[in-house]
Amino acid sequence: MSTQRTRHPHLAALGWTAGVAAAGSVGCVAYGALVERTWFTLRNEFLAILPAGSKPLTLLHLSDIHLSPGEHKKANWLRELADLKPDLVVNTGDNLSHPKAVKPLLAALAPLMEFPGVFVPGSNDYFAPRFQNPLAYLGGPSKLPGQGKRHPHVLDTESLHAGFGMGGWTNLTNRAQSLPLAGIRFDFSGVDDPHLRRERYAGWPRGSASQHSAPHVKIAVAHAPYQRVLDYFTADGADLILAGHTHGGQVCIPGYGALVTNCDLPTWRAKGLHDWSVDGRTTPVNVSGGIGTSRTAPFRFACRPEAVLLTLTARPGS
Repeated sequence: MSTQRTRHPHLAALGWTAGVAAAGSVGCVAYGALVERTWFTLRNEFLAILPAGSKPLTLLHLSDIHLSPGEHKKANWLRELADLKPDLVVNTGDNLSHPKAVKPLLAALAPLMEFPGVFVPGSNDYFAPRFQNPLAYLGGPSKLPGQGKRHPHVLDTESLHAGFGMGGWTNLTNRAQSLPLAGIRFDFSGVDDPHLRRERYAGWPRGSASQHSAPHVKIAVAHAPYQRVLDYFTADGADLILAGHTHGGQVCIPGYGALVTNCDLPTWRAKGLHDWSVDGRTTPVNVSGGIGTSRTAPFRFACRPEAVLLTLTARPGS
């Protein structure tokens, strides 16, 4: 006498649901790695911070390029950004993701170095990323390089910064510097990467006795937008703060947004142009969602890689 096994309908439904969920997860990862990771976009913002009577100027904000050798699509897109002909380029760090990426990065950015620019470093301009669980960052801010048992590979930061300098860009690593653009004095103050706790505030450039009455704009630059850094620059009178580091969350939930920022910035500020207030002062902060990803987590979801073009105009009423 033979017996026939029957499968409970609820168990069958459960198995089917789990299979669909697993297939969906695999599909999302494949989409994030193969499609969205290289679906580059340009975010446009408008900000009225220039002195009275000023004509509009454009500022191209680059961050978190994380270039590795062989990323030809990313490199070509970076070259094409020169067609925007920005008045100023600001690079907020994390340019590299591989020890052999310095030369291809400088080649990709060469057309943009035809324009005035400033830069600060991020941790991945000093250290190559360590291989770890790609979703480990969902647990919160990552460990600083060298904290674990395995030390990251040291990158050729000196050659990177020398290449930027030879291209005409100004190094703002814990430095203040002024640049004249279209009859306006742009005062910059930059810091080394706050994620590594290397920031040392340089204040603002010191000029003539009439420097405060002359047309000028104060722009602060940092890689990681930690609240202590935003507080300092805002309290010290910055007209604009530029930062990156967050990758916009990198993996976001549609309709909700970022899950993490990899620093103490609230997740709803993971990317975009927002106001930051402290001690009665308010300063606009642009956090770039970044152009690349770490080699250890090479995908994006609901968070396209971006460069940001800010059109700066005269202040209201001027």
